[in-house]
Amino acid sequence: MNKPIRNLSVFCMVLFLLLLANATFLQYWQADTLSSLSAHPDNRRIRDLQFSRERGAILVDGKAIAQSVKSKDRYDYQREYPQGREYAQITGYFSRDYGEGGIEATQDAILSGSDSRLFVRRVIDLVGNAETRGGNVSLTINAKAQDAAYNGLRKLGNNVQGAVVAIEPSTGKILAMVSNPGYDPNVLASHDFAAAGKAKEKLQQAKLQPMLNRAIGLRLPPGSTFKVVTTSAALKAGRTPSSKVPGGRSLDLPLTTKNLQNENGESCGGDKITLTRALEVSCNVAYGWLGLKLGQDKLRDEAEDYGFNKRWFTDLDDDTNRQATSVFPSDLDKPQTALSAIGQFDVAATPLQMATVVAGVANHGTVMKPYLVDEVQSPDLEPLDKTEPQTLTKDAISPADAAELTDMMVDVVDKGTGTTAQIPGMKVAGKTGTAQSAPNRPPYAWFVSFAPADDPKVAVAVLVQDAGVDRDEISGSGLAAPIAKAVMEAVAGQ
Repeated sequence: MNKPIRNLSVFCMVLFLLLLANATFLQYWQADTLSSLSAHPDNRRIRDLQFSRERGAILVDGKAIAQSVKSKDRYDYQREYPQGREYAQITGYFSRDYGEGGIEATQDAILSGSDSRLFVRRVIDLVGNAETRGGNVSLTINAKAQDAAYNGLRKLGNNVQGAVVAIEPSTGKILAMVSNPGYDPNVLASHDFAAAGKAKEKLQQAKLQPMLNRAIGLRLPPGSTFKVVTTSAALKAGRTPSSKVPGGRSLDLPLTTKNLQNENGESCGGDKITLTRALEVSCNVAYGWLGLKLGQDKLRDEAEDYGFNKRWFTDLDDDTNRQATSVFPSDLDKPQTALSAIGQFDVAATPLQMATVVAGVANHGTVMKPYLVDEVQSPDLEPLDKTEPQTLTKDAISPADAAELTDMMVDVVDKGTGTTAQIPGMKVAGKTGTAQSAPNRPPYAWFVSFAPADDPKVAVAVLVQDAGVDRDEISGSGLAAPIAKAVMEAVAGQ
């Protein structure tokens, strides 16, 4: 080989190696940075291209709660949320400069059209010289249940802090998920990027945290709703609904001079009452005593069978919201164990967790994993993938014990603390809760339930964190149960 040809060959080889090195640098060392288009200054053109694309719809009962419509500006399409505030914590938002949230974030690959399941569709679009379109995401939400939950919370006041979750017990499908106060995702999706930025900054700095999904991201003491778990542990340990438990005014706690008293400071109906009666009137003395008898290990094991101390819901995991792990604490002394048995001390749960608890009881003791994404579809509505129900815990409680616990919870609604949840012609199982918090703030109002009790179609958890009312007006029966009732009627009454 003569010298000129050899030099040219070497030169070409060097160019090839440089090209290979650059490709390696881009695809390996800069892969994470380049995948985050909004964070990379050199990718504005690509980001604008994606922002202009016809993004797929998010569907509830076949109707879009998030959709892309034709725009009259350079970006071709505008993202719109027809029922923005009602579904904001589920849909999240899609913006050019300020990220994504909710389903918009977790299902971005399908919605944007980049998912591998849409490869054939992209090839067809390329051959036909058509623009790439995103696929659709169909949710498990029941529109009537969502309306009932949303309107129920809003009736308490625009600034009420609370959340509602409804689950189909047999599958784990989430039928409703509402968090209040909320926000309007349309302002974050605006093509006026300066205004969108100011809106997001205002939302992030707001005292009431409107962008927080309280249904999954806020854990608080569940109070007496946790007595469902304690009852489950007691039945598993061999007690029956007619077993006798203490029902006096107070319980002498070991290792301390303080006594555990009932909420009203009165007796629950006598020195000895049945376990059913204790649940009916939400007797702290009886359940504190049960906690001491069962011990912390049995209580914790039962709580974990229902999902405590674990993370298992990822359908809404984005950069700002994700499932907070509900907690049953470790290394408890005896007074702490007694308080934990009534849902106090360091026990903390999300509304999603407490809905999962009662859904497990309703499903004969088998706890199903809650999920929100039902099906993903092509742009032409052809099914690409459908979520199959999964078991979280088999036999958290036996079917026989679950039936007894259901009857006990029916008594709570029929003649106990939960009468405000009664539905004419339908058996309702429920449990109230009023959880104490800091001395300088009012307690939290809870209610958990399912219906029909003899053929459960829906399990509900309602949390009213702060309704802006006087302390003596706060109760699970007064604030939370009517909302749960409306949700149950919306589903079970269909």
